[in-house]
Amino acid sequence: MLQQGLNNLKIKPLTKDQLIISADRLTRFKETETKYLRVFKDIILNNLIEPKFKKTDLDEMDYDKLKNLAEQIINSSLDEKFEDALINQRLLDYENSIFKLDTNTQKLLKNKINYKAIIKLLPDDIPLNLKFLQALDKENPILHREQEGFCFPIKKVILCEGITEETLLPEFAKLCGYDFNKNGVYVVSAGGKNQVVKYFYNFADTLKIPVFVLLDKDALENYNEILPKLREFDRIHILKSGEFEDLLPDSLIVKALKYETQNISISTMDELPECTSRVKFLEEFFKHRGLHEFKKAEFAQVVKKNITCDEDISDEIRDVIKEIKGTKVPF
Repeated sequence: MLQQGLNNLKIKPLTKDQLIISADRLTRFKETETKYLRVFKDIILNNLIEPKFKKTDLDEMDYDKLKNLAEQIINSSLDEKFEDALINQRLLDYENSIFKLDTNTQKLLKNKINYKAIIKLLPDDIPLNLKFLQALDKENPILHREQEGFCFPIKKVILCEGITEETLLPEFAKLCGYDFNKNGVYVVSAGGKNQVVKYFYNFADTLKIPVFVLLDKDALENYNEILPKLREFDRIHILKSGEFEDLLPDSLIVKALKYETQNISISTMDELPECTSRVKFLEEFFKHRGLHEFKKAEFAQVVKKNITCDEDISDEIRDVIKEIKGTKVPF
């Protein structure tokens, strides 16, 4: 009955861009059930003309039927017929390797979406997860990750407070001989110490892979909230002083500021070594020199461009990278 119904569908084909966006969303590092339901429901609501379903209908629909409808719409939008389930099986195996999945979510993964045809639509400039999708059609995807550095399949997660850590940790790790993208290390910026706790509680309940938590010195209360949920293969590091910006060597800060103000005459920065907070120093520096407002994300990008040698890495940053590298996958 279901197959007969599928043969009578009236469909508005997805465009090339829509197909690529759908593949992108299905392969991101997001909870499996959440991302698949979102993509499948959006496709059905926007591209299925007859029969027409409301969102409430889809919310109550059996996962198998939901999957079959979305699969039919996607595949009918492609020129080539589905012939090979290798990529589909590898995606199923991958999602099962990092997430704890229930029976219903397994139904969503056991699809016959024509990924081989979608891969042929991908442009050269694509995000890392789509490079991983391309590699799933090759003989050894992990070898391709190690050679090309596209991070997926993910083997461990770093959970940090802010964008500075997310931007700079991978660069410092490279200088220490440990490439995050080649080793499947994925960095998540939570947006604050309280958010770190929320993220970690969710990760501890849903992930099978290790989580390395990095907290600022003032997050002791959050540290204690995380400890009871810490699994044997997770790790947590609380900074010895201040926040991550306070770990940056003076020489690196100076290099970054000179780069940022290369067309402006700046006075001495003798007060830098005595400051108790790098962020407060930088806020004052930008304010009193008539520069734009200091923003962590923008300054992290400037620092990133100026990380060039071993002297740019402080001892504690080296220790953090060493701890991350030593965090073992439990299988």
